[in-house]
Amino acid sequence: MMKEKHPNMSRREFLRRLGIGTGSAIALMAMEPLSVLAQHQKQEKAADNRMTYRVQHGTGEQISLLGFGMMRLPNNQDEVNQLVDYAIEHGVNYFDTAPMYMRGQSEVLTGNALARHPREKYFVATKMSNQRQFDYDECVKMYHQSFKRLRVDYIDYYLLHSIGGGGVDNLKKRFLDNGLLDFLLKERKEGCIRHLGFSYHGDVRAFDWLLDRNDEYHWDFVQIQMNFLDWRHASLNKGGWKSDADAEYLYGKCEKLGIQCVVMEPLRGGAFGKMAQELTDQMKARRPDDSTARWAFRWVGSYPNILTTLSGMNRMDHLEENIRTFSPLEVCTEAENALLADIADQMSGFPTIPCTTCAYCMPCPYGVDIPANFAYYNEAVTEHILPLPAPTAADYSERQQKFIEGYRKALPNAETWARACQDCEECLPKCPQQIRIPNQMGRIVETLRVKKKTS
Repeated sequence: MMKEKHPNMSRREFLRRLGIGTGSAIALMAMEPLSVLAQHQKQEKAADNRMTYRVQHGTGEQISLLGFGMMRLPNNQDEVNQLVDYAIEHGVNYFDTAPMYMRGQSEVLTGNALARHPREKYFVATKMSNQRQFDYDECVKMYHQSFKRLRVDYIDYYLLHSIGGGGVDNLKKRFLDNGLLDFLLKERKEGCIRHLGFSYHGDVRAFDWLLDRNDEYHWDFVQIQMNFLDWRHASLNKGGWKSDADAEYLYGKCEKLGIQCVVMEPLRGGAFGKMAQELTDQMKARRPDDSTARWAFRWVGSYPNILTTLSGMNRMDHLEENIRTFSPLEVCTEAENALLADIADQMSGFPTIPCTTCAYCMPCPYGVDIPANFAYYNEAVTEHILPLPAPTAADYSERQQKFIEGYRKALPNAETWARACQDCEECLPKCPQQIRIPNQMGRIVETLRVKKKTS
């Protein structure tokens, strides 16, 4: 492997790459966050007014504010090549994958597509996905395998994958007790890893534990789930479990430490594309030509400590629209932020299941299609079919029948239905959203059960 290192960059050199002097930097720091972002955008924007870039602290690297999430790629190399080619041509240069995505095929597809381009044209991120495997040798084998699959000599951004599940105890088993974190820190020192960070879901104590030791580990970035709903409503009850921290807390702590954030789930697993009509109408009244996805991306990108915003783009039309949104990014106004905060408050009252369709829970040993069950249930909630009224209500039978018909259409194979769940709980430790999946399957089964009216 190439042991290439970035030279240490002085503050004067960093400011020179930003294109601002020391006095201007002091003035910028005194401004409000959104004003700072607007000023930075003037400096960071490409000369041809295309993709918006952010500057990586310490190196001066220009990172596209839109990052390409490679978790849900088409399983066809030619299609992936076309998507990657278009993305790079239009300024996207951050590509995020992991060994567990598509059972390893994501790294292979990503590596094959990127290898066709000059190495300086892209930054690749991958992860130590050792959620179920703590053995040091096996973890190191996974690490080296990523280099081969990605066809690279160094990895630009390397993450401890999804810390938080199982709390601090599990974090220590995965990375501390086995010496794995020491190995990764050494790899960063030798230049095989350019930037080291972690992604977080779950118990906030694990998040705090790592950041409270930043003087020791010197994290280069942290990947968090952030969107206008999770900003203050991530700690909603999740079917028996509870997420301990809103995105506002996660972002704020990173910002105070000077650690830039990579954002995942800006659309909450696509949920913002299927919002209740009355909520979509509120956005359309303000900006008739903008999709809900554009609103969500603009909101995330308006925060200055965001390095890049990941979007899983497996269709060319989605890629094209997202590139337009970030080329350049138009910062949300105070009035628009207030509108989205109000919409988030309204959404927090909807009894949806907080699934982002990541499919980490799959495959189910009993054949249940967990993401598809949850996706349809949430769709029924946003369309106000659910929750069902009392069985004595006049419209109970009509609404239940509508739910049943839609369910059969969404899941045509009865073997994948919620009723096949055996409450084995194999899925529980895999879910980054901490959803009590068997409990929620029980809710769906109960909703499908036809009840007789009683007088």
